[in-house]
Amino acid sequence: MFLEQSRKGEPKHGWIEVIAGSMFSGKTEELIRRLRRAEFAKQNVEIFKPEVDIRYSEKEVVSHNSTTIRSTPVPSSSNILLLIGDVDVVGIDEAQFFDTGIVEVCVKMANMGIRVIAAGLDMDFAGRPFGPMPALFAVAEYVTKVHAVCMHCGELAQFSHRKSAGKNIVMLGEKDIYEPLCRRCFNVANKES
Repeated sequence: MFLEQSRKGEPKHGWIEVIAGSMFSGKTEELIRRLRRAEFAKQNVEIFKPEVDIRYSEKEVVSHNSTTIRSTPVPSSSNILLLIGDVDVVGIDEAQFFDTGIVEVCVKMANMGIRVIAAGLDMDFAGRPFGPMPALFAVAEYVTKVHAVCMHCGELAQFSHRKSAGKNIVMLGEKDIYEPLCRRCFNVANKES
């Protein structure tokens, strides 16, 4: 599907892939799957995540299914450019938590011939576009939207409904705080709260 190696003597081709969806939709699982395939192909891979994401591990990217891959936590997007070294592929988890500079960082890496794979929530708990994600969609060559299953009706879910009170955009949590809902169930839940 993707050009993994450049022709001899030509500069490497870079690009941006974005994996987006609601909580519990398999974004991180898909990110890890793509990164493991790159490692299997003997490509140099680096993975970054925002320092704020310490739900499962401080130093690893961990999916809800407990699949893990080593990572480097960074305080801001600009740190990624300082730490990439000689890489073929860069993975970024929880991209929505990064500052807006993450878009420029991804574009710079792609222009350097690096395959960039970013995963993150496309919408916040209120159903609004989340942080830098819409801008990442705009500059990406490939966008994959993944879905969870609605916890109320079993349809495809695209919303991350927060079950607890609070208006802060960033509130780390799991099934105790969030549940995936379809549009209809999300609208009903928001009218009730």
